[in-house]
Amino acid sequence: MALQRLGNHSARRLFLDRHALLEQPAGPAKGPDLLELIQRLGFVQLDSINTVARAHDVILYSRRPGYRAQNLKRLYERDRGLFEHWTHDAAMIPMAFYPQWHLRFRRDTELLRKRWRNWRRDGFEAQFETVLNHVRDHGPVSSSDLGKGEKKSSGGWWDWHPSKTALEYLWRSGALTVVGRVGFQKRYDLTERVIEEHLRPAAHCDEAATVNWLCSAALDRLGFATSGELAAFWDTASPAEAKAWCAQQLRQGGLEEICVEQADGSLRKVFSRPGTVGEAGELGPAPGRIRVLSPFDPALRDRKRAERLFGFHYRIEVFTPAPKRQYGYYVFPLLEGDRLAGRIDMKADRDADLLRVTAVWPESDMKWTRSRTRRLEAELDRVARFAGVSRVVFADGWLR
Repeated sequence: MALQRLGNHSARRLFLDRHALLEQPAGPAKGPDLLELIQRLGFVQLDSINTVARAHDVILYSRRPGYRAQNLKRLYERDRGLFEHWTHDAAMIPMAFYPQWHLRFRRDTELLRKRWRNWRRDGFEAQFETVLNHVRDHGPVSSSDLGKGEKKSSGGWWDWHPSKTALEYLWRSGALTVVGRVGFQKRYDLTERVIEEHLRPAAHCDEAATVNWLCSAALDRLGFATSGELAAFWDTASPAEAKAWCAQQLRQGGLEEICVEQADGSLRKVFSRPGTVGEAGELGPAPGRIRVLSPFDPALRDRKRAERLFGFHYRIEVFTPAPKRQYGYYVFPLLEGDRLAGRIDMKADRDADLLRVTAVWPESDMKWTRSRTRRLEAELDRVARFAGVSRVVFADGWLR
């Protein structure tokens, strides 16, 4: 029996719908409404670079233009609706998901101890009790409160002293919880003082139940995926565990295999829930307005998947030497309808009260028209207000 086929445009719409980008960017963006959005996405990746706004703020703003950075800070630090930990990178995660991180804590306990020993974190394990006792006696701490007089590491990795490494290890393994940030510096407290008792790790972690949740929740947020993409979503279940889960669900009727048309017309076999092809066919068109996305947007975090689905090749060039950059240091993707239509290099110059646009690169098959310029200008006026500046200025020769 031939597999059902999901056309490329329908696949894009389904993917955007699961990432809260198919509907008009509108609606409330604080408290329970903001938490509901983050639950829908699964998590929001954190990043410190602030050329216009920090990545997590741009991610939320692109879906809810009424969002402001203090809304996330309040939800995280005051309401405790979120906790901070790792998926593929540091992220804000709904507190309701905390029990599913017990497996991550246990695996990080084993993995990081071995890895950081190999990276010559000399003496960090000897600091565990000292660090825990200090936090117990003095309350939340940052890394600058500890390790006075300790020698920092040298080499190509982060410049951490042993107590900073111990802090990070105790957080990643679950003994400590990050309770907030000052600037972008984390503050840590004892998990037992922060996380409600019914959420905290039990003596036994049910690996099978957790892997089931991880794979199922990943598929809910992707719409369709290979087993490898399911494993990569939260980056806790192994590829082998995700593969076994898919095989089991396929036998039990919880999944089916379909073929998804890629941007180049090729077909890719993936897993989906039964009925997904029909659901995708009922979705309406995406909004026509242009939207600025974060380089770390959930829809783009899997760069290869975005390239296959949208025909959009994107790599961030922060760590590329300036002479070798194709576009720029921190270039934002542009979404128009169900297309990733181009990219923009811009920066908020707060001293001059300006959003400075250096360049815009439409995709090669995108005809740039006056109406597109007007839509881009309208979006950049909104972005400028979000960034806290008053005017947008375009450099000469900005349209590349």
